[in-house]
Amino acid sequence: MQLPTPWRLGIAPWLFSFAILLPVLQFVLGSQDSWPTLGNGLQQTIQWDHYSLVINGERIFLFGGEMHPFRVPVPEVWEDVLQKIKAAGMRMVSIYTHWGFHAPTPGKVDFDTGAHNLTRFLEMARDIGLYVLVRPGPYINGELNAGGMALWATTGAYGDVRSNGTAYTEAWTPYQDGMAQLVKAFQLTENGTVIMYQIENEYANQWRDVGAKTPNPEAVSYMEKLEENARRNGIVVPTIHNAPGQGGRSWSRDYDTGHAGGDVDIYGLDSYPQCWSCVTEDCGTIKDFAIADYWDHFQQVSPRQPPMMPEFQGGAMNPWDGPAGGCKERTGPEFVNFYYRDTIAQKVTTLNLYMIYGGTNWGWLAAPFIGTSYDYSAAIAEDRSIDAKYYEIKNLGLFTRVAHELAFTERVGNGTAYTNNTAIFVTELRNTDTGAAFYVLRHAITSSTSTEYFMLYVNTSAGNFMVPQIEGATVLSGYESRITAVDFHFGNNTLIYSTAEVLTYAIIDGHSTLVLWVPTGLSAEFYLQGVVNGTISAHAGAQGITFDKRDKGVVVGFTQPEGMFVLDFDTGVRVVLVDRKTAYKFWAPALTKDPKVPVNQTALVIGPYLVRSAALDTDTICIFGDSNGTTPIPIQVFTTAATSKIRWNGKDLATTRTAHGTLQATILPPAAFTLPKLGPWKSQDSLPERRPAYSDSSLAWADANHMTTPSATKGTTPYLYADEYGFHTGVRLWRGYFASTAASIVTGAFVSVQGGTAHAWSAFLNGQLVASFLGDASMPIGNLTISFPSGALYDSDKDGRENVLLVMHDDTGHDELNAALNPRGIFNATLFGSGSGGARRQFSRWKVAGTAGGASGVALDPVRTLYNEGGLTAERLGWHLPGFDDSLWPAGSPREHSADAGVRFYRTALDLAVPDGLDVSLAFRFVTPPSNSTAYRAYLYVNGYQFGRFYPAIASEDTFPVPPGVLDYSGDNVVAVAVWAQTELGAAVDVELVLRYAVGSSFSTKFDGAYLRPGWGRERLLYA
Repeated sequence: MQLPTPWRLGIAPWLFSFAILLPVLQFVLGSQDSWPTLGNGLQQTIQWDHYSLVINGERIFLFGGEMHPFRVPVPEVWEDVLQKIKAAGMRMVSIYTHWGFHAPTPGKVDFDTGAHNLTRFLEMARDIGLYVLVRPGPYINGELNAGGMALWATTGAYGDVRSNGTAYTEAWTPYQDGMAQLVKAFQLTENGTVIMYQIENEYANQWRDVGAKTPNPEAVSYMEKLEENARRNGIVVPTIHNAPGQGGRSWSRDYDTGHAGGDVDIYGLDSYPQCWSCVTEDCGTIKDFAIADYWDHFQQVSPRQPPMMPEFQGGAMNPWDGPAGGCKERTGPEFVNFYYRDTIAQKVTTLNLYMIYGGTNWGWLAAPFIGTSYDYSAAIAEDRSIDAKYYEIKNLGLFTRVAHELAFTERVGNGTAYTNNTAIFVTELRNTDTGAAFYVLRHAITSSTSTEYFMLYVNTSAGNFMVPQIEGATVLSGYESRITAVDFHFGNNTLIYSTAEVLTYAIIDGHSTLVLWVPTGLSAEFYLQGVVNGTISAHAGAQGITFDKRDKGVVVGFTQPEGMFVLDFDTGVRVVLVDRKTAYKFWAPALTKDPKVPVNQTALVIGPYLVRSAALDTDTICIFGDSNGTTPIPIQVFTTAATSKIRWNGKDLATTRTAHGTLQATILPPAAFTLPKLGPWKSQDSLPERRPAYSDSSLAWADANHMTTPSATKGTTPYLYADEYGFHTGVRLWRGYFASTAASIVTGAFVSVQGGTAHAWSAFLNGQLVASFLGDASMPIGNLTISFPSGALYDSDKDGRENVLLVMHDDTGHDELNAALNPRGIFNATLFGSGSGGARRQFSRWKVAGTAGGASGVALDPVRTLYNEGGLTAERLGWHLPGFDDSLWPAGSPREHSADAGVRFYRTALDLAVPDGLDVSLAFRFVTPPSNSTAYRAYLYVNGYQFGRFYPAIASEDTFPVPPGVLDYSGDNVVAVAVWAQTELGAAVDVELVLRYAVGSSFSTKFDGAYLRPGWGRERLLYA
C-alpha cells in the first residue's frame, strides 16, 4: 500500500496519517477471522495459518539457521555449534542429512557409527532447546558431490535421478525409511523438538506449464512417493518444500487449485539476494542491496500458509576461483541488519539462514566447483569463531524471540509518507489482536549510502505522534534498517513507542527489564505507559537524559554513549539502554530447555565473548560461556534478588551487587597456549603404479572391461567409468596395456578425462611422465594429445612385454541435479602411430584402482566412509591412519624439493596438550616456497581424515581448520601430506600449524574422541 505525500495535500502530516490509516486499521483489526487455522489431520500440536506457525496453541516467530552434521564429523562439536545457535537468540536449527554419507553401498544404511549417529544430534538439539527442521532429500544440493545423492546411484543403472522410476525409488527407499524412522521418536509430538520435515529440495517441477497449471505427472508421482514414505514411517509433523525461486510455484496446496498432487503442508521460498556465490557473475547482475518482492509472491502462491523462507542468504559459498578467505564483507553486519529486517517487513515469520555454520567439505564431499572449505562466510566460521556478523544476528534474534506480537501482523501500509523525509521508506506491520505495531525503516533507494535525518509519524494507543518528540531527528545511515516498536507489550507493561530498537526483555521477580539499543552517539527516545517517575540508577556517561511526563506515562529522551545505563521507574519497570557495541555482548541465556524460551525463564548477562547457557542453583547463577582477551573481563548479571553469586564455567567468582541490583564480577583471562611445531617428517613414494613392473593383481584392482554401459554418455570401449567399477571418490589409477611393434609403432595417444571442474590428471608411460593436464576451474573435461618420447616404448615383439600407460586423475566430485549422471573417468583413450598394423594399435586391457574395498563393495573405514579417501597407494595401504608403522621410512620433509613427477607421501607426529578450560582452534597452512612451481597438488590428512585439498595453480584456499575430535587435543596425532608433482619440475610445500583462536570456554575439547579415529589394520595390506 503506497501512501500519498501529505504535504502535497496541504494537511497536517500526523492528521493525514491517522485519517488514512484509521479505516485501514479498522478493516485489519476486524479481519482476523478471515484466515483459517490449518493442520494436516495427523496431530494437533503444530498448526498454521496465513500468519505463522502455531505450536500448542501459541503463535511463534521462528528464526533459525542451517548446519550440516556431516560437515563436521565430530558429534561433540555439534554441541558447540548448537549452543552458539541458541545463544544467538534462534529457536531453530535446520539440517540437511546426506543419503550418500549414510548409505555408502546399496541397501545398507548407517545411522550409528561416528558422525552418522543422528540420534545424538537430535538429543543434543532437544536438550539445548532448539526446534529442528529435518531436510533428508534424497537430493539436497548443498554444493555437494552429486548433490548428496548416493554415488553408487549415479551410474545410470538406476535410471534418471530425482524421478519416479522403480529402480531409483528402490535405491532411495532404505535411506528414507531409516531417516523417517529415526526422526519419528524426536518429533514435537513425541516429546522431541523436530517440528518440520522437508520433502526433496528445490524441486520446482510440479508444472509443465506454470501459468496454465498443467501438471507434470512424473514429478508429482515422485513427490507423492517421498511423502508417502515419510508418513508410512511415522512422520506426522508438517511437511514442507523449498522453492529455488519465485518462478516454479510448485507443491503449494493453495496454488494447486486443480489438485494435481504432490503438495506439502507448508510452502517455502529460498532467496539469495546478493548471490549464493562469492563470484557474483555466477548469479548474473547483482545490484548492491537490491531487494525482491516476497510478500506478493506468498499471496499468490501460498496465502493460507505462513510466509516461510527455509533458505535465506546467510553467506555465500566460495568457488575455486573465488577470493581468498571468501566474501564475508558482502554478507556482513550491514547485510544482516538490512536484509533480515526486510524479510520481517514482508511478513516472513519463519526465517532460516543458510548457513549459520558451514563447516568443511572434508574428504571428497564437495561438488566439483568448490574446494575443502564450506565456511560460507557464515556467522559461525568454519573454525567455529564468531564476530560482528554473529552479534548482529544475535541482536535481531533476541528481539524476535521476545516480540511475540510480531507473529500475527498485517501490512497496514508502506511508502515514503510516514516521515518528513521522502528518502526514508517505511513499512507498518500491526498485530491484529493487540494493536501493537512495528515500523520497519530503510532508505527508499536501497543502495543509498546517505545519512538521513527525519521524524516518523506513529499511530499509538496514546495518540498520534511525530517522533522523536523531545529529542532531535532520528538518523538512518546508508544500508541501515531499523524497527520502531509501537504499543509493544512486555510483561504487564506497554512501550507506547521507542525510536531505539528493542533488544530483548525478561521478567525477573515479577518485574520487567526492557533492553533498548541505539548506535553509539545517537539520540533516541521512548514513551513508557503507566509510569510517573524515573531515575537513573546506573550510567556510563549518559548525556542529556530527559524525563517528560505525559498523560499516559513518561517520555524519556537520551543520547547513547558507549556502554550501558539503567533507568528505574516507580512501577518496578527497569529499562536498560545500551549502544551497539555493548549490545553485541548482551546475552539472554535461557533457564529452560523450552525452545520458546519464556521471558520469565531467562537471565540477562553483559560482558563475555559468548554466553552459552545459564542455570539457577539456590543462591547462585551458573553461567557457561567463553571469554577471550588477555585482561580481566567484567561480567554483570540481571537475575533474581535471591541470587547473590556468579559461577562462571564451574568456578565461583567474587561477586558484588551494584546499586541498580545487578550482580557483578570479573572473569580472569584464559590460560595461555603455546603452539607446537610440526616435524620431523618421514617420506615414501606413493605412486609405484607408474612403473611397468608393478603388479596390479591385488584386491585393489578391478578389470575395467565393460563393453556396455548404463550411462547415456558413450565413449571408447571398454568403458572406463570409475563408478561402474565401485570407485566413487578421490584419485583413480588406470593402467592400460598395449603393444608396439616395428610393424605397428605407437607414437602417442589421445586421452580425454572427465573428473569435474578443477580436476587434473597425469599420464606415465612405462614409468616416465608423458603428459599432465594441470586443471582449470572452468573445465570439467581434460583433453590432451600425447606424443610418446622416443626410447620410452618397448618393442613388444623384441622385448616380449607390453607397454603400460598409467593415467592418474583426481575426481573433484559429481555434478549436481540430473548432471550427477555425468560419468567420471576416461572418455576416450585412443592410440595412434605409424606402420601397417593400425588394427593392432589398441589397448589390450585396462585395470583400475580407487578406494580400498571399492571393487568388492567392502567398507574398510565405515567411520570416515568412502568420501574420505581415494586410490593413492598411501590411502589404500592406510599410511594416513593412526597406528601405521613408518619406523623404516627415511626422513623427508614436504619442504624439501622433490626432483621429479609423481606422488610423495609425508608423515609426522603432533603432540598436543591443550590446557583444561580452553577451546583452541587449529588449522594447517600450505605455502609454496619462493621460486618453486605451483604445478602440484597437496592433500592433508589428520589422524586419517582428509581435511584439505591444496591446489595452488587453481585456487587461493591455503588454510584448513581441523576440529577437536579429528585432532586429539591431549595426545599424539598423525599429520600426513600427499604431494602430487604434476611436472618434472617436482614440488615443494611448507606446511605450518596455525592458531586461529584460543578462548576460555565451558566447551571441553578434551573429550575422548578415539572412537572417531580408528587406526590401521592389517587388512590394508591386501590393497597394495
